[in-house]
This record gives sequence, structure tokens and C-alpha cells, in this order.
Amino acid sequence: MVDNYDAATVEAVGKVTEALETIERARGHLYSFHQLTGSADLALGEAVEKLEKAGHADWARQLTEELIGRNVLPDRWTFQVVEEYDDGYYKSCRDFERNLLADLTDGRRHLHEQQMKDDRRTHGRPGHEAGRPSTPPAGP
Repeated sequence: MVDNYDAATVEAVGKVTEALETIERARGHLYSFHQLTGSADLALGEAVEKLEKAGHADWARQLTEELIGRNVLPDRWTFQVVEEYDDGYYKSCRDFERNLLADLTDGRRHLHEQQMKDDRRTHGRPGHEAGRPSTPPAGP
């Protein structure tokens, strides 16, 4: 038990936080997808210039018309995909976790990890200090 929170609640809330951390990683990959796709589109623009300079105007035109500025999904560039993810799924998951923490742990985060740290550290040994406890996030 961490402070006055029962172990089952701490474990359950910890699992939701673990899932949100995975969603955060997925979000990072989505931003990588966004930036990599944008970089590729810019590189294709450079390729058009090189094809034209090399005397391949037909290929340059075809590349311009077919690929440069093309939607990655119907009606969407990557920034729109990112915005929809952020405003929909990601926001819903983040808000759920915050509400769950507020209700079940007084807003305190990472209680499961705090318990794990306390269980695994060697009490009284340098480098194994308890440190400050988990705290609620700062307000808006």
C-alpha cells in the first residue's frame, strides 16, 4: 500500500497510466510520420528540379502532378491526421487518466512506480533514497 491507497487501486490506476504512456509513444511516432512525410515531399520537390535540369521534363511534370502535395489519406495531409489524433483519441485518453487520478489518488501520479521503487530499493543505502513522493500535476 502506498500511503493510504489500497494496492489493488494503485495497481489498476498504474495500468491505465502505463497505457497512456504507450499512447504518448504512439503519438510521438505519429509526429515522426508527419515530419518524415513532409521531408520526403520536400525531397521530391528537389528531385523535380534535378529531373528538369537533367532534361527529363516529362518525368518532372509527372512527379509534380502525381506525388508532390498529395494527400496521405483521403482529404488529409499528415498535419490533419496529427490534429485529429490529438483532438480525439489522445485527448480522450489523457483526460480519462487525469479524471481517474483525481478521483482515486487525489491526482497523485505514478503511485505504482513509487511502490515499486520502495519495494526494490535498499533502505538506508546511498543512491537508494526514497526521494520526494509523487505529486499531482501543477494546475493550468
